[in-house]
Amino acid sequence: MAWYDEAVFYHIYPLGMTGAPKQNPYGEPVHRLNRLLPWIDHIKAIGCNAIYIGPLFEAVGHGYETTDYKKLDSRLGTNDDLTSFVSECHKNGIRVILDGVFNHTGRDFFAFKDIKEKREGSVYKDWYCNVNFKGNNSYNDGFSYENWGGYDLLVKLNQRNPAVRDYICDVIRFWVSEFDIDGLRLDAADVMDFEYMRALRQTANEVKPDFWLMGEVIHGNYSRWANDGTLHSVTNYMLHKALYSAHNDRNYFEIAHTIKYVRDMTGDRIKLYTFVDNHDVERIYTKLKNKAHFVPVHIMLYTLPGIPSVYYGSELGIEGRKERGSDDLLRPALNYDDYRDAVKANPFTQLVSTLGKIRQNTPALCYGDYKELLLQTTHFAYERNFDGKSVIVTVNNADDDVTVTLPCVNAREYIGALSGERLTVKEGHIQVKISGNSGEIWIADKPEGERTGSLKMAEIKKAVSPVSGNEKRDEVGEIKVAAEMKVKASDKLYDEMTVAELQEAILEKMKRNGPVTEYMLGTVRENTHHGSLLNWVRSFN
Repeated sequence: MAWYDEAVFYHIYPLGMTGAPKQNPYGEPVHRLNRLLPWIDHIKAIGCNAIYIGPLFEAVGHGYETTDYKKLDSRLGTNDDLTSFVSECHKNGIRVILDGVFNHTGRDFFAFKDIKEKREGSVYKDWYCNVNFKGNNSYNDGFSYENWGGYDLLVKLNQRNPAVRDYICDVIRFWVSEFDIDGLRLDAADVMDFEYMRALRQTANEVKPDFWLMGEVIHGNYSRWANDGTLHSVTNYMLHKALYSAHNDRNYFEIAHTIKYVRDMTGDRIKLYTFVDNHDVERIYTKLKNKAHFVPVHIMLYTLPGIPSVYYGSELGIEGRKERGSDDLLRPALNYDDYRDAVKANPFTQLVSTLGKIRQNTPALCYGDYKELLLQTTHFAYERNFDGKSVIVTVNNADDDVTVTLPCVNAREYIGALSGERLTVKEGHIQVKISGNSGEIWIADKPEGERTGSLKMAEIKKAVSPVSGNEKRDEVGEIKVAAEMKVKASDKLYDEMTVAELQEAILEKMKRNGPVTEYMLGTVRENTHHGSLLNWVRSFN
């Protein structure tokens, strides 16, 4: 058992979350990383005990075109800022892993700049793949090279070159000694050389006990990458897809099939990194056709085999979609002061926070065997069993409630970890009512003195479901039209609009992209700053 077996991750894209400029001016450091320090309390409060953050090091733009592996991006601050951030996380019992962008570098990396200057005379000409001085590239350098993803900005490292391997392994040692990190997520691991990854694993084994290597793998047999010789884990994109599409199609057979397919590949020993969204894919709340499915999706994220991860902001219920090939809307800046009370006031956050604490206090969800108990297109039940302790999970993607009878272990009763409801075991079975578009985590024989959940699931489901048009709910749940949103924006220029008119214009633009939720409506209504609203309305395409 290692720390990562019980981890619940919070995933941060720091350049976006801190509002850093899109392009690096390579100027004096701006200490934006320190803006994340207040979020540590929030991360801990929602039950996360690990952070995956990156990319962090000096780069040209989005961070994956590395310029200097040993220097924090100047848009984020200095190396001392990163040391302090990791230290503060550790003080709060939170592990930290960084993005290791070791498949390629940017064109401003010292080795590539040396090739541009000295060409055939460069000692680094073999640091990159297929450098050809008789060719050319889109930057008109007078030589060609292999890139990653079709972008000449990202120059593919020659991972079979011992000098490259030694350099990158030294970078890992430097990050551990300088910043005391606990692991790495390897970018583009699915196109990396396997001998190269074995060298990285050997270094990981040397630098720190339980140093964790997780790789980004989109397709393929996960066991090729996740095994005793290469990486500890990889991203479970198969389950990511199944979690949202099975709810959109109301077909739990897709999730059940995916679980079996992946487990046939990896066995029971490998714990994959599970997620419902990240910095490269649209937000889960955006992707769900029925927004109430936010509840069963997250119950499954926290209870299925794997190591769960929450992408920053998604626990707040924010949306984000790709537009015109840009990921910018997936990586927004967030101001901590706007969300400091989210654990108490935001229903999305309340749900995620409760699930995080249940996960941390229930070993069966981290280590337990997985067993399918009941499978229908609209409802699903499975068991996690560890050391004689049973946990049964029930979910329902239909609008109507359903009552099912499930076999269970020799226990007296099961208690709902979310609701606190008790079920008596009769003749080796429990009868469970699964609410529509919801679910529950049933724990066998929970001790009387142990705290159980008391979430008002009906209220949470109502809160996370969309409210159409310019409507909002008052305190007793009745729908009424927001008078301040009735103002017609007409044909005025944005600069000439009042605050209320700008709010109306923003909501109109939101409606064109999909349903306007109560949460979205609230964020518009609460923003009364004319300048901020101007920037917001102009951000829509």
